[in-house]
Amino acid sequence: MPSSLIRRGVWAIGAAVIVIALVVAALPLIASTRIVRDRIAWEMSAWSGFRVAIDGSPRIEVWPKFRAILTDVTLSKWTDTDAPPVVEAERVEVDLSAMAALQGDVAFSTARLVRPTIRVQRTENGLFLPTAPTGGRIARSIDTARGVVNANPAKPDLDKLPADAFGTVEFRDGRMVASVNGKDVEILSSLNGQASWAAMNSNATLSATGIWRGESVTVDAASPKPLVLFAGGTAPLTLSFKAAPATFSFDGMASMSENGYFDGQVKFAAPSLRRVLEWSQTGIAPSAAIGSVSISSKVTASAGRVKFENTALALDNNPGMGALDLSLGDAQPVISGTLAFDTLDLRSFLSAFTPLGPASGAGPSDADTSFADRVNLDLRLSAAHATAGSIQLADVAATAQVKDGLSVFDISDASAFGGNIQSSLRFDRKPEGTQVEIRLLASDVDGGAFGTAAGMTRLVPVGTGTVSVILKGPGRTWDSIFENADGSVTATFGPGALSKFNLPAFLKHTEQGGFFALDDVSDGTLPIDGAEVKATISRGVARLDKAEANSAKYKIWLSGIASYAGRGLALSGGVIQPDQAAQKNGQQGPNQSSFFVGGTWSTPFISPISRGVSGE
Repeated sequence: MPSSLIRRGVWAIGAAVIVIALVVAALPLIASTRIVRDRIAWEMSAWSGFRVAIDGSPRIEVWPKFRAILTDVTLSKWTDTDAPPVVEAERVEVDLSAMAALQGDVAFSTARLVRPTIRVQRTENGLFLPTAPTGGRIARSIDTARGVVNANPAKPDLDKLPADAFGTVEFRDGRMVASVNGKDVEILSSLNGQASWAAMNSNATLSATGIWRGESVTVDAASPKPLVLFAGGTAPLTLSFKAAPATFSFDGMASMSENGYFDGQVKFAAPSLRRVLEWSQTGIAPSAAIGSVSISSKVTASAGRVKFENTALALDNNPGMGALDLSLGDAQPVISGTLAFDTLDLRSFLSAFTPLGPASGAGPSDADTSFADRVNLDLRLSAAHATAGSIQLADVAATAQVKDGLSVFDISDASAFGGNIQSSLRFDRKPEGTQVEIRLLASDVDGGAFGTAAGMTRLVPVGTGTVSVILKGPGRTWDSIFENADGSVTATFGPGALSKFNLPAFLKHTEQGGFFALDDVSDGTLPIDGAEVKATISRGVARLDKAEANSAKYKIWLSGIASYAGRGLALSGGVIQPDQAAQKNGQQGPNQSSFFVGGTWSTPFISPISRGVSGE
């Protein structure tokens, strides 16, 4: 190759390198003079539909990316110049197209908002959302898409959707605020994430993290047809929300029209429903007994109604299946449906839906009735097995109803203690205070097992019987319910026995005189033909109107009072045996040994009053 040709080639390459270097060196100068602040603000306004103002002068960087760094950027409504900006950002970093810049145009695909403040407003459905723009390319694209959707709602022509490019918006260390009584109140802090939407007719994703009410939250959303969704059409949508108190996800079809529509699979889980209620600030006072809850269901929602089908529900690890219906009217929302459980902890269930205190029984607790003022509830329940504390039940059929300040839980049928149980728990919130009514009917039950479950192991007939309990009274706390209740207790038992009662030893002690504990004569069993108890409850104190047990030779009776609050006893009693010899000699009346019972329910003691019955 001739040397002159080589020299010309080298000069050509060198010239090209010099030109490129000059262009790169001149690019910041060109950008700073031609891509001026107003040009960038105009382009951002054209896209967003808000009035964009940039107080600081743009700084142009070429390496490692060609970008403009803007400071003190605000986005405001065009229609209300006195309103505070919708978005304020200390800095905005915009990735620019170098070729467009050389031609005097602005083209950017990514914008990073550093320490932005986003002002939101509370909507009618309780969500906090920013003000929607009244114009701009995004708004016009949505209007165009709305026309496409309205032309064929069932199957809109996606080829007619706008294809304008959008790009990616990132936000770092931001926050959301809302105006409350004229002051900005922070709703969300430490906001980080990005929204990616390459073109208006393409898919879009949103990923964000932040701190809401002291808890870190993560939100992810995605749709292959976001423009159809924003235009009021139906499009696929996935949404997930994750935080320590609760997680939520939705995967299905959705519509954001005036009559919103959702059809898909929903999952919700919370390790503590109490914590969720406190965190969400619903205004419902949570009970300490409320534990974990999880729901997985096929959901269909439209026009103020949500249907949950094939619902898998777990309360405190008690799994159940069924269907639920939620109606959102002008008054309180209404929840109705049917749930079937294999096993169910009734205390956990009651804590979630009625104003029950701590299931652990550790100390008094206010009986919360606020749930009855927030929602109407009508549930039908069944359980193959259920527990109520230490009580085991089977084949349970029950209902839970909440309406207009009234909470009612009824067990219409259940098997327990070898017999049948029916029970009702009713809370009626009235201006003068909450009134509580408790009813229990135990039919054909084993008296010994029933007494043990009720905490009464002394002189309880072991045999088949029927027990009825009715209590009514004011209920500020659980202890006050029983301390102030009025009502009645009745029980009848057939042939059986009085366990832990040695009658000959008892009679011997009464003959000898002096105090003795009932434990001293608990090493025996007394067969009986039957027993009957009738008691009247007044302000938490039981007055025995009749308490008798009859055996072949003896009749044992008690009367007096037993206090719930102090567990104290003040009873008189007697053991009667007809004296056949006395009757033959013309003497009248039975032979009786009388005594006094004091102490407490757990440690009663006996004080003889008179002697006259031989235990031999």
